[in-house]
This record gives sequence, C-alpha cells and structure tokens, in this order.
Amino acid sequence: MNDWKEEFRMKKRIFCLLLCLALIPFTAGAEEPADFFEKIEADTVGRIVRRYDSPTLKYTIERFTMEGEKCYLSRIWVQDPSRQIRKATAAWKKNISRPGNIIKKLPEAALAVNGSGFVSPLYPEIPENYPGTSEDYYYTPLGSLTVTDGEVFRNLEGVPYYGLALDADGLQMYTGADNGEVLATEPSQTWSFYVGCPMLRNNEDLLPEGWKFADQKASRTIIGRLDRNNYLILTVTKSKGKGVSLRRAQKFFLENFNTEWVYNLDGGQSYALMSRKQGKKKINTLAGGSVRVVDVMGFME
Repeated sequence: MNDWKEEFRMKKRIFCLLLCLALIPFTAGAEEPADFFEKIEADTVGRIVRRYDSPTLKYTIERFTMEGEKCYLSRIWVQDPSRQIRKATAAWKKNISRPGNIIKKLPEAALAVNGSGFVSPLYPEIPENYPGTSEDYYYTPLGSLTVTDGEVFRNLEGVPYYGLALDADGLQMYTGADNGEVLATEPSQTWSFYVGCPMLRNNEDLLPEGWKFADQKASRTIIGRLDRNNYLILTVTKSKGKGVSLRRAQKFFLENFNTEWVYNLDGGQSYALMSRKQGKKKINTLAGGSVRVVDVMGFME
C-alpha cells in the first residue's frame, strides 16, 4: 500500500513539473530578455552611444551615418508597453511647446521622441475629408482620433484613422480604420500624422505611389514594431542640411529588420531624441528639439 502511495505522489510531482514547463512559452514573452544587449552588439548598425538596463526597460542608442547624415537608432524593450509608453502634450488648442519642456510632464521618462504632426498657422494643411477649416484644428495633432491618458479629445466620425494607438497589447498601427474599431480596443494614447505616413506592414510597402513627400529629403522620426515588447526608433538629423527620404528610410528597415510595421512620426524641424542616463534624474536632448511640437512619446520603467 505504501509503495502505491509513493508511486502516486511521484507521478503527481512529475505531472506538475511538466505542466509548469508547458506554460513557460506563454509567459516568457514579458520576462526580462537575458540576451538583449548581446544580440544588439552582434548586429549593430553603428556605435552604441548610450544604453539603459533595468528589469522593466532596456534600450540602446546607436549613432551611424546614412547618405552622409548623422542618424540614431534606438532599440527598446519594455516589459509592459501599455503602462510604460506614455504621451505628454502641450495645451490643447492653446499653444505648442518644445519637446524638452513637454517631457517634464513625464519626469520618469528614460527615453522620448517627438510625437504627432500638428496643425498651426505655419502648417495649416488638413486632409480634404476633415470637417471645418484649418483654424478649427490649430495647435492640435493631425488624425481623426485623439486620445490622451484614456480621454478622447477628438473623434471625427466617418473619417478613417491613420496613426498609432496604444492598447493592452502595445503600440498598434492603423491604416484607415473606423474610429469605433480603434476605440473598441480601449486605447490609452494615440499619435498621428498624415494619411500617407504608414510605411511598412509585414515588410509590405505602404507609401503612396507618386507622393512627393515620400521622396523629399528631411530629418525624420520613424518608429517600428518588432513585437509587443520590442520597438525601434530611427532619428535622422540634417547634419549635412538635407536629411533622407522616407523611401530611403524604408529601405533601411527592410535591409536590417523584420518588422510588424513601420510608421513615420512628425519629422522635419520637429524631430527630437531625448535620453536620460541611468541613475540620473534629468533627461537630455541628443538630437533636434529646437522647434515647438504638440506632443511627445516617452518610455519609462
């Protein structure tokens, strides 16, 4: 009898062990990646000028040259993107501000970039399907839907949404979705620019044919998603006074990464890359940041 009981206990232990092992693939995605920095160092596109390493946030910033222009590539891992990616904004419909001032609203941010494109007297162009006139949108981001910290500031019903939204599964890119579809995911934040700014989805070219903006050289802020926890940000400066085109930047992503999607955030004079050294309290501007913008995207522990 005792031998039978002992055999039963042993089988029970083995079953529990096998069950735990079977569950590992489903839970490992959010765990701290042990080889995050090793993989980057083996596949770097430039010189690593900054790194940040914590249990919930890791990133590196590489500096390299593309078409003679100084560029930065930020590779970011966040444990919980729905909590660790945040937006800070200038005053709605009142004013815009420099990224370095806006990011002060997120003092815990360890990395940040400029976010949405916007409408102002200097940049008054709005899509033809937006109701009203340009003046109705001054000092507000482009996009038919604007959500900040879960609050809906704009919802142009019947106008498809092109842009990014942050939900429980991380950053998502939308290319002409109904606003109700986006809101159904309960997004906490959105960032948007012009309709043509989605660049790639599963390595498929999304840039509109004949779109002059895609062929113009400029400074850039471009974000790509590898998976729920891993993101890339390409920052292109105008060290030679020109920048690079969206099509050249698109080629860079296709040659070096297998992304789920790539999206062009506001660029031109609005580009900004800000980083806080580990253990320090103040975030510093590495590139750009001299022009006022409407919002920023921050990554934090």
